[in-house]
Amino acid sequence: MAMSQPLSRRVVLSGVAASLAALPAAAQSPPRSLRQIEARPGTARLSGGGETSILGFEGNTPGPVLRYQQGDELAVRFLNKLDQPATLHWHGLRGDNAMEGVAPLTQAAVAPGGSYDYRRTLADPGLFCYRPSVYGATPELVGRGLKGLLIVDEPAPPPADADLLLVLDDWRLDDAGQVVGGFDDPAAARGVGRIGPLLCVNGKAAPALQSLAPGARVRLRLANLSNARIMVLSLAGAQPFVIAIDGQPCDAFEPIKRSIPVAPGARFELMFDMPETEGAKVNLILRGQNGEDRDLFVAEAKGAKASKRPPIASLPQNSALPAEIKLASAKKVDLVIETRKAATGPAWTINGSVTKGYQGPPLFKVANGTPVTLGFVNKSGAALAMHVHGQCMRLLHDLDDGWEPYWRNGVIVPPGKTKHAAFLAESPGKWAVHDDILEHEAGGLATWFEVA
Repeated sequence: MAMSQPLSRRVVLSGVAASLAALPAAAQSPPRSLRQIEARPGTARLSGGGETSILGFEGNTPGPVLRYQQGDELAVRFLNKLDQPATLHWHGLRGDNAMEGVAPLTQAAVAPGGSYDYRRTLADPGLFCYRPSVYGATPELVGRGLKGLLIVDEPAPPPADADLLLVLDDWRLDDAGQVVGGFDDPAAARGVGRIGPLLCVNGKAAPALQSLAPGARVRLRLANLSNARIMVLSLAGAQPFVIAIDGQPCDAFEPIKRSIPVAPGARFELMFDMPETEGAKVNLILRGQNGEDRDLFVAEAKGAKASKRPPIASLPQNSALPAEIKLASAKKVDLVIETRKAATGPAWTINGSVTKGYQGPPLFKVANGTPVTLGFVNKSGAALAMHVHGQCMRLLHDLDDGWEPYWRNGVIVPPGKTKHAAFLAESPGKWAVHDDILEHEAGGLATWFEVA
């Protein structure tokens, strides 16, 4: 199968005042003991005003950045100090179904006061997320602050003068600065999901501000950890190159119009050089409807000039992923997705039927190593962000037999459109397929498949 043209000639289609998070030092050896992470109530100063009551890992939102080296063992003891069941789901990691943290599909939810040990080898370098996954309860758990990032460093990281992390989020607060309830709102489940007007970066109101040396090379890792907002992000003032998407490296490319669509749960890594003029700025902009754009991140060139570096290069590709997916022999499955007209009960149907989420029968079963093509047929009036757990997918071209030369965990499907993605099924177990707009998932836009 022929590969697509370089992305510098294509639009990337897939389918928000803060200080930047300081990345912890990379682990120098595999952890010898379990790291404890608590989910518990806490407070956050999200908007610069008073304290907001939240749920957080270690009482904070976002939670602590977990950082390892490729090949390390992730060893975490999850302690549930909430008054409701929860899990830890490792969003974007391939394989190891038993450690997926999806309740009730791969484990029972951890009861209040309980604990669960997660141990898994970190085979791939990249940027990943962790959050609860409890069917029906995930929107509130995540929407009140339970989210964090996992970084797995490659053996030889690309040279950079700054390695910055942006956790993008939005919040819906009342006049007293507290999180508005109603996470089971039927209108959100059938519509665009829960979108809050307060845009935050790393747990503080946007924009995040940073001073960097003129000419400095910047590695910018960003993740959309909102419940539902699909973010179209542009970088102004510098020439950005995408070097990784959803945790997997890709051939470095400059996106069309220097913009990228980032769905909930999606992660992008960019490399760019700061302007060499003192006082010049680089802006990460959230493009809004009717021209209502917002700065999420502003970097200003200040101080002594950085040393000149060679042209930005691609990261090494992941040799564990297949060079080719044999589509002719693939298991082909369509998911025809519609909203229900009924005002009560599940909001969505898949292939004409109301699902039972992760407690119902599998959508399909395949043997390990089988190529699979999924067609996401969106017959609703809302955009979807369809996510396949445990696998890395190629987004197929709409008009020919090619695919995009990058790997994805999820695919954005516009209203009334169809998108196809292909993957080589790996790792035996039960794997979730759902909309990463969390209110859609809780409203029934969720199913699963089994790899034998």
